[in-house]
Formats: sequence, C-alpha cells, structure tokens
Amino acid sequence: MANQEDIFKKVISHAKEYGYVFQSSEIYDGLSAVYDYAQNGAELKKNIREYWWRAMVQLNENIVGIDAAIFMHPTTWKASGHVDAFNDPLIDNKDSKKRYRADVLIEDYTAKIEGKIEKEVAKAAKRFGDAFDQEQFLATNPRVTDYQKKIDTTLKRLGKSLENEDLADVKALIEELGIVCPVSGSKNWTDVKQFNLMFGTKLGASAESAMDLYLRPETAQGIFVNFLNVQKTGRMKIPFGIAQTGKAFRNEIVARQFIFRMREFEQMEMQFFIKPGTQQEWYEIWKENRMKWHLSLGMGSENYRFHDHEKLAHYADAAADIEFRFPFGFKELEGIHSRTDFDLGAHEKYSGKKLQYFDHAENESYVPYVVETSIGLDRMFLAVFSNSLQEEELENNTTRTVLKLPAVLAPTKAAVLPLVKKDGLPEIAHQIVDDLKWDFNVVYDEKDAVGRRYRRQDAVGTPFCITVDHQSKEDNTVTIRHRDTMEQQRVAIADVNRMIAKEVDMKSWLGKM
Repeated sequence: MANQEDIFKKVISHAKEYGYVFQSSEIYDGLSAVYDYAQNGAELKKNIREYWWRAMVQLNENIVGIDAAIFMHPTTWKASGHVDAFNDPLIDNKDSKKRYRADVLIEDYTAKIEGKIEKEVAKAAKRFGDAFDQEQFLATNPRVTDYQKKIDTTLKRLGKSLENEDLADVKALIEELGIVCPVSGSKNWTDVKQFNLMFGTKLGASAESAMDLYLRPETAQGIFVNFLNVQKTGRMKIPFGIAQTGKAFRNEIVARQFIFRMREFEQMEMQFFIKPGTQQEWYEIWKENRMKWHLSLGMGSENYRFHDHEKLAHYADAAADIEFRFPFGFKELEGIHSRTDFDLGAHEKYSGKKLQYFDHAENESYVPYVVETSIGLDRMFLAVFSNSLQEEELENNTTRTVLKLPAVLAPTKAAVLPLVKKDGLPEIAHQIVDDLKWDFNVVYDEKDAVGRRYRRQDAVGTPFCITVDHQSKEDNTVTIRHRDTMEQQRVAIADVNRMIAKEVDMKSWLGKM
C-alpha cells in the first residue's frame, strides 16, 4: 500500500491536472499557502456550500442566513478577544532556521504513536481473523494501552500549558519528548513565543487620518453584532440560529498541507441562540445533527470521529471537533462549541448597547447563550476530494484512476458522448446537452475513442456518461454508464433527465439525515 505522503502528493497533482485547484499567481512562482479554485474546483466548492446551506438554513424553519462584510469596526476584535488572545505558539529551530507551531509539533508526535496503534490493530486483525474483537484489543493489549496513555498524558499536559500560557512548559515538553526539527533533525530549539494571527490594514483617504482595521479572522462576529437586527426584523423566537458562509483571513506562519491550512479560507458557520441553562442539551443535539450531515454523503463512518477539547477557549464551556481521516491522519474538520454568553456579553459591554432577548413566555430579558457549529469549506473540499480519489485494479490487469465524488456534489453530473463524429450522432448528442443543461451541469465530449473518454470522465469525477450510438437513431435510446460500477444500461432519451435527477437530487441525499 502506498504510504500516506505518496497518496497526498497524488491528491495535490490530481487536483491541478483535472482543473480543481491551482497555486495562486503561479506564473509568478505562486504565493505560499494561497490557492485558486479552478473551473471544476469552483463548482465542487459551490455544491458543498449549497449542500450545507440547504441543510442548515432551508430545512430549518428557525435558522436564517446573512452575509456580513469582511471589514468590521476595529472594536469588534477587541471585544471578541482577538486583539489580545488570538495567538499561535511558535518555536524556531536554530539550525534549520525554520519556524513551527509548537502545539502542532507535539500533535504530530502523538499522531505517529496513533499510527503505531493502528499497525498493532492491523497485525492482530490479521492474526485472529473473524474472531478479532477490536474494542477488547484496544482496551487490554498492554503495548496499545501504553501507547494510548502516552498520547493522553502528552495532550493533557499540552492543553493545560496552553491554557495557563505556560510557554516554557510547552518547550520543556518538546524537549522531553525528544522532538526533532523535520528539516535539520536537530533538537536545538528557541523559546516558544506567541504570534498574533490577524492581518492588519488601513481605512481612510490619508495616512494621518486612516483607521487601523483587520481582515476578519472568523465569520462569527458578523453574526453576533447583527443578532438584534436579525431577531427583530425576522421576529425570531429563541431558540433560533443565524448562519453565514464567507472568507476569513489568518496570517498562518506555518501554513501547510495544501488547502488544509491557508491564509485566506472560507468558513460555514451557524450560531444558535438559546436560553441560558439549556446549552448542554443543545450542544449534544448539534453534535449529533452535524455528524448526520457528514454521514449523509456516504464517505464512511470509519473516517469520522469526535474529539473533545482538553483546552477550552476562554469563552467555551464545552467544545468538540469532528475529525476526518485525511491522507495525513485524523484532523479537525468541524468544531461544535458551547460559547455561553461570552460574545453577546462582550459586545454589550464594549458597544454600550443592550443585546438582550425579551422572553414573553418567561416575562424576562436575558443575554442568550450560543451553541456554534463551524466548518472550514476548504477542509471539507479536501476531505471530499481526497476520500474520493481512488486507483482501481480492473479485471484486464489495467488500473483506472477514478474520482468517486458523491454524485450530489460532483461539478459535472453527466458527459454526453457521440460514439463517432458523423452520421448525425453529434447532432443528437447536442440535443441531449441542450435539454439537460437547464437542470444539470453537463459537458459534450467527442475527442478520442469512447473508452478513453470514459477514463477521462472517471478521473474528473463525472457520475454518468451518456453515449449516443447508431441505435439511438433508430429507437431514441442511449447507453448510460455509471462511474462507480462501470455498469452500462440502455435508457430511453426521454427518461435520462429523470434518472440523473434521482441520483443527484439533494432531497434524496439530505433525506438520509
């Protein structure tokens, strides 16, 4: 089996070769950790966003969406704590002169131990066959329990040190674990320092009168400052949610892993406003709800897990991540946070405006509590794309590269292929394209032998190929080939639209939740 690094390299090169993701400003040698979504990538990204929006806003009567500006009054970020506390702990290696996030170095160390546990499980599964009880093995095998204990104590200590801002202990932990610089292999580390991640800019006609602004590091604050506007104009009753998707910006010093960690990225966030004291119940509801949304895409429940936070942000009383198995291991895909009344309370204090809800049933006013769901659109894109890219051995000793994207998200739903470029077949194919394009993204492809065209559409992720042949002229039927199974069936041209709709309709996918 190819190692994880090789698999990830294939993901990156496939994304470029098939028009999904390009390096930004590539003709000028690119800009580090900034990427452009190409023609297929823009469609996939739009479809993921729409799949989230439909599930979050359209299907919930008590959730509405907004689109707040990227620029906000600078006091917003003072109130939210970003000016004082939005930092990453960084450490430099004196020999390689490379800079790393100290917490990520430690998390990578524990991920390697996790890899050892997975190897032990795989060996035991092979040895015991059908009689293998994985749960019991994880709980009782001494080597595995030792590994797990090491992971738990390491992450607990890291969480505590970061919470107490004890950066000296973070460095001490790196030294005790014997962590080396991935480039130089040396343990010659500087002290750990905090670095603020916000991008600053200016607003104003002249340098003297310009106001210092920030590019927003998250989209949530645009929701909080509009809480009362939305509640009153929408006549919203608690509990209710406000959702939005949009760009956020972080000056990541150690941006890496392709589009997983970028300086300009897109978030899909929903803030759910609730009565104080009900947060634990709603936190559990949203954890379950969000996991169901992920599982509706059929990417395998074994690729998801919950990870409860050891270190809670200053505003949270509970926090969990939904982690996904990326080619470089399990990493955070979405966060569910119980944010208490921190945000609305802080904005009330800094703005001097009341941000309270009058509860008619209880005849009282209060600052609502909030449960947040926050997912990175780019990370979701990477999860979908990397999970879908597969190499398959075929019966005739050849292999095919296929991008098995969930059909509901695929950029192009069908490719229409005339068997040959004559005998009136292209005309029929163009008629089919003209009919289907009102409902779906479709392409016409007549170049190369039909087998090669199938392979090309497999690699780009198109769920259906519709082939027009000489029989089509006689009986108005076409061959539909399914990407995932490669099965072919004869279908009346009049039925093609309905058949594709059944496979790609959001209702049939989100209905699984």
